[in-house]
Amino acid sequence: MGFKMGIVGLPNVGKSTLFNALTKTAAAQAANFPFCTIEPNVGEVAVPDARLEKLAAIAGSKEIIPTRMTFVDIAGLVKGASKGEGLGNQFLANIREVDAIAHVLRCFEDDDVTHVEGRVDPVADAETIETELMIADLESLEKRLANLARKIKSGDKDAKDAARLLEQAKEALEAGRPARTVEVSADDRKAWDMLQLLTAKPVLFVCNVEEANASAGNSKSEAVAKMAAEQGAGTVVISAKIEEEISQLEAEEAEMFLEEMGLHEAGLDRLIRAGYELLGLQTYFTVGPKEARAWTIRKGTLAPAAAGVIHGDFERGFIRSETVGYDDYIAGKGEAGAKEAGKFRVEGKTYEVKDGDVLHFLFNA
Repeated sequence: MGFKMGIVGLPNVGKSTLFNALTKTAAAQAANFPFCTIEPNVGEVAVPDARLEKLAAIAGSKEIIPTRMTFVDIAGLVKGASKGEGLGNQFLANIREVDAIAHVLRCFEDDDVTHVEGRVDPVADAETIETELMIADLESLEKRLANLARKIKSGDKDAKDAARLLEQAKEALEAGRPARTVEVSADDRKAWDMLQLLTAKPVLFVCNVEEANASAGNSKSEAVAKMAAEQGAGTVVISAKIEEEISQLEAEEAEMFLEEMGLHEAGLDRLIRAGYELLGLQTYFTVGPKEARAWTIRKGTLAPAAAGVIHGDFERGFIRSETVGYDDYIAGKGEAGAKEAGKFRVEGKTYEVKDGDVLHFLFNA
C-alpha cells in the first residue's frame, strides 16, 4: 500500500534541499533560481520506528524491513499557476497524484537567496499557493457542474448525487475555505475522494528556518503555527540545510552533530511521522527468523484488508489472524512468552488492527 506526499512551495523555499535530505541523494537539483526542479522527483524513505529493531532482536530476524513513504518533489509554483503561469499546469497535474501535501514555507532571512515575491512572509506564501489551488478547483467544479446539467434535467440520480457534492465544495471555495474543511458523511466519502480536489488534500506546513533556530523555531514559524491551528493543519519546524548535512553523515556522526545543535532527533524523522499521522496511517508487524517487517495500513483497517497489504490472496482467503500486541510481545520476550501470559489472541474478519500489532495470518490459497 503506497502513500505519496508531495513537497510543494514557491520557488527557492528549500523544497529540493529538503527532498535531497529525505532521500539521501542529490537527485533533485537544489539551485538558486525558479523551476530548478523541472520534473517531479520521486524518492522512497523508511518510516522511522524503533520498535522494529527491538522485535527483530527478540526474534533473531536476519533482516529488518521498515515500512516506507514516497515523497514527490514538485516544481515550484508562482502566482497565476491556476492560469498556466510558470509551470502551473504541470504543478497542478502532479499534485493531483499525491495523497497529502507537505507545504514548505521559507521562514529564514538570507540576502543571497532570492524570493520570487521579493519578501519573506511565509503566511502570505501559504495564501498564494492556497489561492491558486482554490481557483483551479473552482474552475474544475464549474466545468463538471455544467457537464452534469443535462443529466440532472433527465432525472439521473447519480448525476444529482455528484452535483450535490460538487455544490458543497463550490460553496466552501467561494467562501474562501479549502475543500478539506467540508464535512463529508461516511456514505459520501468514496465519491468525494473521487472528485480529486486539490484543496481537499490534507496539508502539513513545513517551516524551513535558519540553522540557529532549528530547535525552537522563530517568529515566522510561530506565525505559521498560528495559521495552521486555525485551519486544523499541522506544522513541523526544520532546517533543510541541517537535515541535508546530517543525511550525508554516518549514524554516530549524525547523532553527535544533532547533540551539538541541541536537537533530540533529526527533523526529518519528525516530518515523516507527522506525514504518517496526517494521512491517518499506522503500522503492524510480521516477525520471524527470516525477517522483521513493518507494514502500513490506515487506522481502522480490518484484519482481512491488513492481510491484503502483504498479498491479495491473503485477503481473499483470510481465515484468521494470530495476534500479539507490541508491548505484550516485548514483555513476553517473544510469541511463546506472550502465549504463557495469556496475551496471544486469535482474531477474525471483524478485528480492527491496532498500531503495533504483531500478526500472523492464516488463509486458504
